[in-house]
Amino acid sequence: MSVSQSIIVPCYNEGANIPNLIGRFEALANGGPVDWELILVNNGSVDDSAAIFERELAKPGRSFARVVTVPSPNVGYGHGITTGLRAARGEYLGWTHADGQTPPSDVLRAFELLRSSADPKRTFVKGRRRNRPVKDALFTLGMQATAGAILGLNLDDINGQPKAFHRTLLELASSPPVDLSLDLYFFWVAKKNGFELRTFDVHFGDREHGESKWAFNWRSKARNIARSVKFMSALRSGTDYPRA
Repeated sequence: MSVSQSIIVPCYNEGANIPNLIGRFEALANGGPVDWELILVNNGSVDDSAAIFERELAKPGRSFARVVTVPSPNVGYGHGITTGLRAARGEYLGWTHADGQTPPSDVLRAFELLRSSADPKRTFVKGRRRNRPVKDALFTLGMQATAGAILGLNLDDINGQPKAFHRTLLELASSPPVDLSLDLYFFWVAKKNGFELRTFDVHFGDREHGESKWAFNWRSKARNIARSVKFMSALRSGTDYPRA
């Protein structure tokens, strides 16, 4: 099947979310041929994700989806997405999450914005999360201010989903980090290389099942703030960091 767009979804212990996730993408396909592929990255899961993937993708009408497996143990969010990107066949690439907080249709909206831009090869599209709890919105603003102070760039809603771009950006982003800094890294590479930024509002709801793998309490958020600051400092100084 020829595809022009590849959608990467990293899945780490998301067994409970997988059936509905695939079902929502199936609804977008509407039983007909599509010019996009869904790459589900089983990112070192230790739950029953593998069996659920096998069962769900065996159902008729789901040839648009395939699984790329990263063996356990989980190396990191960035490693999982990068593995999916490297396996992608599309000219246009994007990623979103498996937790159901943003609808899959937003990815197709991102691709529409990308392909309608003046220069799709040098455009970076991302969602801007709305309807979030105040504490989470403040956390995002803090990360934006920190990025501005350390990197000298305005990186609005760094972790906003989905993200979409031409394969050109993947070639420029040659040193992706293994961890949650991947969103920041691709945003930074796009800005440093003068890409046009296009954003659109997305409704950001609650997780359908389970809990966040990194923001489940303030202690986990504090750890990730420290990690992000360390990564930003590495980008600014050119020092090394764990790479996918």
